[in-house]
Amino acid sequence: MSARVSWVRHRDIHLLTVGRYTYTSDQRFEAVHSPHTEDWTLRIRYPQRKDSGIYECQISTTPPIGHPVYLNVVEPITEIMGGKDLFVNEGSTINLTCQVRYAPEPPPLMSWSHNKEIINFDSPRGGISLVTEKGLVTTSRLLIQKALQADSGVYTCAPSNADSARIHVHILNGEHPAAMHHGHGSSPYCPNAFLIPALLHILWSII
Repeated sequence: MSARVSWVRHRDIHLLTVGRYTYTSDQRFEAVHSPHTEDWTLRIRYPQRKDSGIYECQISTTPPIGHPVYLNVVEPITEIMGGKDLFVNEGSTINLTCQVRYAPEPPPLMSWSHNKEIINFDSPRGGISLVTEKGLVTTSRLLIQKALQADSGVYTCAPSNADSARIHVHILNGEHPAAMHHGHGSSPYCPNAFLIPALLHILWSII
Protein backbone atom coordinates (compact mmCIF):
# COMPACT_ATOMS: atom_id res chain seq x y z
CA MET A 1 0.00 0.00 0.00
CA SER A 2 1.47 3.35 -1.04
CA ALA A 3 2.01 6.12 1.47
CA ARG A 4 -0.70 8.74 1.79
CA VAL A 5 -0.06 12.47 1.71
CA SER A 6 -1.93 14.76 4.08
CA TRP A 7 -1.99 18.50 4.66
CA VAL A 8 -2.39 19.86 8.21
CA ARG A 9 -2.88 23.48 9.31
CA HIS A 10 -0.86 24.16 12.46
CA ARG A 11 -2.93 27.10 13.70
CA ASP A 12 -5.75 24.84 14.88
CA ILE A 13 -4.17 21.41 14.18
CA HIS A 14 -6.81 20.94 11.48
CA LEU A 15 -6.50 18.05 9.04
CA LEU A 16 -7.32 19.63 5.69
CA THR A 17 -6.76 16.88 3.15
CA VAL A 18 -5.81 13.19 2.97
CA GLY A 19 -4.90 12.02 -0.48
CA ARG A 20 -7.42 13.68 -2.78
CA TYR A 21 -10.12 13.87 -0.10
CA THR A 22 -10.88 17.13 1.69
CA TYR A 23 -11.70 17.13 5.41
CA THR A 24 -12.77 20.72 5.89
CA SER A 25 -16.04 22.51 5.21
CA ASP A 26 -14.10 25.44 3.75
CA GLN A 27 -14.44 24.77 0.03
CA ARG A 28 -11.51 27.04 -0.78
CA PHE A 29 -9.13 24.21 0.18
CA GLU A 30 -8.39 21.40 -2.25
CA ALA A 31 -5.69 18.74 -2.73
CA VAL A 32 -4.31 18.60 -6.25
CA HIS A 33 -2.33 15.59 -7.51
CA SER A 34 -0.56 15.51 -10.84
CA PRO A 35 -1.09 12.03 -12.43
CA HIS A 36 1.95 9.74 -12.58
CA THR A 37 3.94 12.04 -10.30
CA GLU A 38 4.69 12.37 -6.60
CA ASP A 39 3.52 15.99 -6.54
CA TRP A 40 0.74 16.79 -4.05
CA THR A 41 -0.34 20.41 -3.87
CA LEU A 42 -2.60 22.16 -1.39
CA ARG A 43 -4.64 24.73 -3.34
CA ILE A 44 -6.27 27.65 -1.51
CA ARG A 45 -8.68 29.67 -3.60
CA TYR A 46 -9.21 33.36 -2.79
CA PRO A 47 -6.59 33.45 0.00
CA GLN A 48 -7.20 35.79 2.91
CA ARG A 49 -4.84 37.26 5.50
CA LYS A 50 -6.25 34.90 8.13
CA ASP A 51 -4.90 32.00 6.06
CA SER A 52 -1.34 32.99 6.92
CA GLY A 53 0.54 30.48 9.03
CA ILE A 54 2.27 27.11 8.95
CA TYR A 55 0.95 24.23 6.84
CA GLU A 56 2.56 20.81 7.02
CA CYS A 57 2.72 18.17 4.33
CA GLN A 58 2.73 14.75 6.08
CA ILE A 59 3.56 11.39 4.50
CA SER A 60 2.25 8.24 6.19
CA THR A 61 5.53 6.35 6.18
CA THR A 62 7.16 4.58 9.13
CA PRO A 63 8.28 6.77 10.78
CA PRO A 64 6.03 9.55 9.42
CA ILE A 65 7.66 12.34 7.41
CA GLY A 66 6.52 15.95 7.63
CA HIS A 67 7.56 19.12 5.86
CA PRO A 68 6.26 22.46 7.19
CA VAL A 69 5.66 25.42 4.89
CA TYR A 70 5.01 28.97 6.05
CA LEU A 71 2.37 30.85 4.07
CA ASN A 72 2.28 34.64 4.30
CA VAL A 73 -0.79 36.20 2.67
CA VAL A 74 -0.43 39.93 2.06
CA GLU A 75 -2.84 42.49 0.66
CA PRO A 76 -1.85 44.99 -2.02
CA ILE A 77 -1.01 48.41 -0.59
CA THR A 78 -1.44 51.61 -2.60
CA GLU A 79 0.26 54.74 -1.29
CA ILE A 80 0.86 58.24 -2.61
CA MET A 81 4.15 59.47 -1.20
CA GLY A 82 4.06 62.59 0.94
CA GLY A 83 1.11 62.01 3.22
CA LYS A 84 -2.48 63.22 2.89
CA ASP A 85 -1.72 66.83 1.94
CA LEU A 86 0.75 68.43 -0.45
CA PHE A 87 1.43 72.18 -0.60
CA VAL A 88 2.77 73.51 -3.92
CA ASN A 89 3.58 77.07 -4.96
CA GLU A 90 1.63 78.42 -7.89
CA GLY A 91 3.64 78.16 -11.10
CA SER A 92 5.82 75.28 -9.89
CA THR A 93 5.53 71.58 -10.76
CA ILE A 94 3.16 69.18 -9.02
CA ASN A 95 4.98 65.86 -8.59
CA LEU A 96 2.82 62.98 -7.33
CA THR A 97 4.30 59.51 -6.90
CA CYS A 98 2.01 56.52 -6.34
CA GLN A 99 3.41 53.11 -5.34
CA VAL A 100 1.69 49.71 -5.30
CA ARG A 101 3.25 46.97 -3.16
CA TYR A 102 2.40 43.31 -2.56
CA ALA A 103 0.17 42.99 -5.63
CA PRO A 104 0.09 39.43 -7.06
CA GLU A 105 1.12 40.97 -10.38
CA PRO A 106 1.86 44.50 -11.61
CA PRO A 107 -1.38 46.47 -12.14
CA PRO A 108 -2.40 46.26 -15.81
CA LEU A 109 -3.68 49.84 -15.54
CA MET A 110 -2.83 52.81 -13.32
CA SER A 111 -5.36 55.63 -13.64
CA TRP A 112 -5.32 59.10 -12.06
CA SER A 113 -8.25 61.38 -11.40
CA HIS A 114 -8.61 64.97 -10.19
CA ASN A 115 -11.68 65.74 -8.09
CA LYS A 116 -13.23 62.43 -9.28
CA GLU A 117 -12.68 63.24 -12.97
CA ILE A 118 -10.24 61.10 -14.97
CA ILE A 119 -7.24 63.20 -15.96
CA ASN A 120 -7.06 63.91 -19.68
CA PHE A 121 -3.42 63.99 -20.76
CA ASP A 122 -4.41 65.49 -24.12
CA SER A 123 -6.34 68.41 -22.63
CA PRO A 124 -5.68 71.95 -23.91
CA ARG A 125 -4.12 72.77 -20.53
CA GLY A 126 -1.00 70.79 -21.48
CA GLY A 127 2.02 70.15 -19.29
CA ILE A 128 0.61 66.91 -17.82
CA SER A 129 2.61 63.70 -18.11
CA LEU A 130 2.59 60.23 -16.56
CA VAL A 131 5.46 57.76 -16.15
CA THR A 132 4.72 54.24 -14.84
CA GLU A 133 7.34 51.62 -13.98
CA LYS A 134 6.01 48.11 -13.30
CA GLY A 135 7.69 45.50 -11.11
CA LEU A 136 7.56 44.05 -7.60
CA VAL A 137 6.83 47.63 -6.59
CA THR A 138 4.92 49.49 -9.30
CA THR A 139 5.53 53.24 -9.38
CA SER A 140 3.34 55.75 -11.22
CA ARG A 141 4.52 59.37 -11.32
CA LEU A 142 2.16 62.18 -12.29
CA LEU A 143 3.76 65.50 -13.27
CA ILE A 144 1.78 68.71 -13.73
CA GLN A 145 3.84 71.70 -14.79
CA LYS A 146 3.12 75.36 -14.02
CA ALA A 147 0.55 74.67 -11.33
CA LEU A 148 -2.62 76.77 -11.41
CA GLN A 149 -5.21 77.43 -8.72
CA ALA A 150 -7.55 75.18 -10.71
CA ASP A 151 -5.12 72.30 -10.18
CA SER A 152 -5.82 72.24 -6.45
CA GLY A 153 -8.05 69.51 -5.07
CA VAL A 154 -8.07 65.76 -4.46
CA TYR A 155 -5.97 63.50 -6.68
CA THR A 156 -6.67 59.77 -6.74
CA CYS A 157 -4.34 57.01 -7.89
CA ALA A 158 -6.36 53.90 -8.83
CA PRO A 159 -4.58 50.64 -9.75
CA SER A 160 -6.79 48.17 -11.60
CA ASN A 161 -5.99 45.33 -9.14
CA ALA A 162 -5.70 47.14 -5.79
CA ASP A 163 -7.35 49.79 -3.65
CA SER A 164 -6.94 53.44 -4.57
CA ALA A 165 -5.09 56.17 -2.68
CA ARG A 166 -5.79 59.91 -2.39
CA ILE A 167 -3.91 63.10 -1.68
CA HIS A 168 -5.13 66.69 -1.30
CA VAL A 169 -3.06 69.20 -3.27
CA HIS A 170 -3.09 72.82 -2.12
CA ILE A 171 -1.84 75.50 -4.53
CA LEU A 172 -0.28 78.40 -2.61
CA ASN A 173 -0.26 81.97 -3.87
CA GLY A 174 2.56 83.34 -1.75
CA GLU A 175 1.08 82.34 1.61
CA HIS A 176 2.82 79.94 3.98
CA PRO A 177 1.06 76.62 4.76
CA ALA A 178 1.32 77.24 8.51
CA ALA A 179 -0.66 80.44 8.12
CA MET A 180 -3.57 78.82 6.30
CA HIS A 181 -6.87 78.78 8.15
CA HIS A 182 -8.85 75.57 8.36
CA GLY A 183 -12.63 75.64 7.95
CA HIS A 184 -14.23 78.87 9.15
CA GLY A 185 -12.06 79.31 12.22
CA SER A 186 -9.75 82.29 12.63
CA SER A 187 -6.91 80.53 14.44
CA PRO A 188 -3.88 79.63 12.34
CA TYR A 189 -2.65 76.05 12.19
CA CYS A 190 0.11 75.53 14.78
CA PRO A 191 1.86 72.12 14.74
CA ASN A 192 3.53 72.76 18.12
CA ALA A 193 0.12 72.98 19.80
CA PHE A 194 -0.23 69.22 19.51
CA LEU A 195 2.99 68.69 21.49
CA ILE A 196 1.64 70.30 24.66
CA PRO A 197 -0.94 67.59 25.62
CA ALA A 198 1.61 64.88 24.82
CA LEU A 199 4.26 66.57 26.99
CA LEU A 200 1.81 66.97 29.88
CA HIS A 201 0.90 63.29 29.58
CA ILE A 202 4.59 62.31 29.81
CA LEU A 203 5.17 64.57 32.85
CA TRP A 204 2.08 63.16 34.58
CA SER A 205 3.34 59.60 33.98
CA ILE A 206 6.74 60.48 35.54
CA ILE A 207 5.14 62.04 38.60
